[in-house]
Amino acid sequence: MKRIMRFVLSAVLASGIVAGLAGCSKKEGAAAPATDPNAPVKLTVWCWDPGFNIYAMKEAAKIYNREKANVTIDIVETPWDDLQQKLIASLSANDPSSLPDIILCQDNAILKNVSSYPNAFVPLNGKVDLSQFAQFKVAFGEVNGKNYSVPFDNGVTATFLRTDIIADAGLSVDDFKDITWDRFHELGKIVKQKTGKYMISYVGNDPDFVMVALQGAGTWFFDEKGKVNIAKNPALIEGLKVYSDMVADGTCLAVPDWNAFVASVNNGQVASSIDGSWMVGIISAQSDQSGKWAITNTPRLSVPGAKNSSSQGGSSWMIMSNSKHQDVAADFLAKTFAGSKELYETILPSSGAISTWLPAAGSAAYENGNPFFGGQKIYKDFLAYSNDIPRVKYGIYNYEARSEVGVAVADILKGASVEEALAKAEKNVKFIMGE
Repeated sequence: MKRIMRFVLSAVLASGIVAGLAGCSKKEGAAAPATDPNAPVKLTVWCWDPGFNIYAMKEAAKIYNREKANVTIDIVETPWDDLQQKLIASLSANDPSSLPDIILCQDNAILKNVSSYPNAFVPLNGKVDLSQFAQFKVAFGEVNGKNYSVPFDNGVTATFLRTDIIADAGLSVDDFKDITWDRFHELGKIVKQKTGKYMISYVGNDPDFVMVALQGAGTWFFDEKGKVNIAKNPALIEGLKVYSDMVADGTCLAVPDWNAFVASVNNGQVASSIDGSWMVGIISAQSDQSGKWAITNTPRLSVPGAKNSSSQGGSSWMIMSNSKHQDVAADFLAKTFAGSKELYETILPSSGAISTWLPAAGSAAYENGNPFFGGQKIYKDFLAYSNDIPRVKYGIYNYEARSEVGVAVADILKGASVEEALAKAEKNVKFIMGE
């Protein structure tokens, strides 16, 4: 036994001597070669909308490549619903290998994604200066004291109007200013009767309309304490009744999908679109309609506290933890979306990307008239509308609630009562939440 112990002790001492010699060798010899800062790097980005987010990312890449020519930004067009589905599927399977370096995430999904998969996203504290952004946007990406997102657009909505179509109906842009949704419906009937055009279009079974209406009313699918607020939400009930009535009488064109929605706006089927400022890029793509568009503020519901301002969409950039180039990705975002006034001045005129990076708001570009919109200073107007957007808490189960309300919308359009459909939606959301 003693022989064995002496042998083990000798082996340990010998290995220690070897390790010590190896350590001396490393100290005395040349240092390990550093990573080449000019080595090629590819950052893959998932985002959607060629005229808005993808365009902005391409311009950001051009600016960054002046300093870092070795970095390639590979943009993969990925519709939001597909992106979220792929993200959750990969993370649920604990296999993030197919995920990109950077994703664009809708603001109302950030809390749920980070809360569900806290190790999947890179905290940006100390990597990106978030103090220069509007803090209501920064708050969307703050979870347990850490910040996970770089804010992009603020999603402020407006009523986009085809001035030639409403003029044919004997109406003007001022007729649509500071109005309720009920009044918008009445004006839509006039447009339909006199021109044969639909007043507006939406993807039929999606809850986009009610989400715009709810935000403007300062309420959501959940209350301030996170309790489900669907079945007896006065704003939601009113909004769905307005929407279903407009579809029923032909004021609103219910289309099957996003592509059909874009086509309805661009081909002149509708006289208006009430969506986020990102619609500027979609509308402006139809060059033969230049000078035939204008904007005004958003209709409001007839409930206490409702405003003629709302938000739709709004998104932020996030870095995935599976990225092999996290520092490069953070540096890229810090020097472009969180550090380049030139970027926002470039993308503003054609995309309508209203910045939430505060230094960009002082740009002279916001004072310029937009020829496509008849010279109207639409960017200045967007900023004015955004100052009055009511704040709401989306909640962790926002997407589950959105999905169930979408089912309710489909049921209502098929003939179900609003009250019946919403009661079913609330029951299903509570079941998902385990209540």
